[in-house]
Amino acid sequence: MPTTADILKREIRALVFDQYGTIVDMQEGLTEAATPFLKDKGWDGEAHRFVTWWRRTHYENSMIDALCDRGHTPYRQIGHRAVSYVMDRCGITYRQDEVEWLVSQIESLKPFPDVIAALEKLRAAGYKLVILSNGDCDMLETAGPHIGFPFDEVISVQEAGYFKPHWTTYASAEDIIGEERTSLLFVANHAFDCIGAKSYGMRTAFIDRRRRPFGETPHQPDIIVADFKELAEAMC
Repeated sequence: MPTTADILKREIRALVFDQYGTIVDMQEGLTEAATPFLKDKGWDGEAHRFVTWWRRTHYENSMIDALCDRGHTPYRQIGHRAVSYVMDRCGITYRQDEVEWLVSQIESLKPFPDVIAALEKLRAAGYKLVILSNGDCDMLETAGPHIGFPFDEVISVQEAGYFKPHWTTYASAEDIIGEERTSLLFVANHAFDCIGAKSYGMRTAFIDRRRRPFGETPHQPDIIVADFKELAEAMC
């Protein structure tokens, strides 16, 4: 009997990656940037907790934005709101340019150590490699050199006008890539993103870096791997 990996290798034409937290190490990179900033502000909390609050607030605000369905708000603007809220919560006095600086650090995040070698292996195997990100178009363009890998397509949800996991973001990506949704393997470190892609009809791979359960949902991933190295081994 063929394994799931055998079936995916036979049927998948392109891999579609989330960027923030999947390709690039968002938690570690933003914590590194925030640590001296918060120290200068005299805040004695832990920087990684500040970043976690920031990311959770950003996620919540982006979901509210999509659900309200009153027009797409840029990722950067959502980020400014999130950072401002967390600094207010922490009792930190700040200027707007400081908020903007913190959010801009997202554009220079580095990939996880296992990513580039795995992408090169996947490209050599003949797959089309694509990014589908909640980031703004200009943010993704700026981030490209810091990632250091030439993807075949870099798609922003601005094309669809909604944040993931709204179904139109995956539909827009399908149109741009030019492949049937069942031949696309969506790859993410976030369950919500895998669920959104799977509910649309894509295949999905969950990168379980944090060793956490995926959760009960009818939209289970087709494959669960520990990191990109394991993904490349399964798909090649």
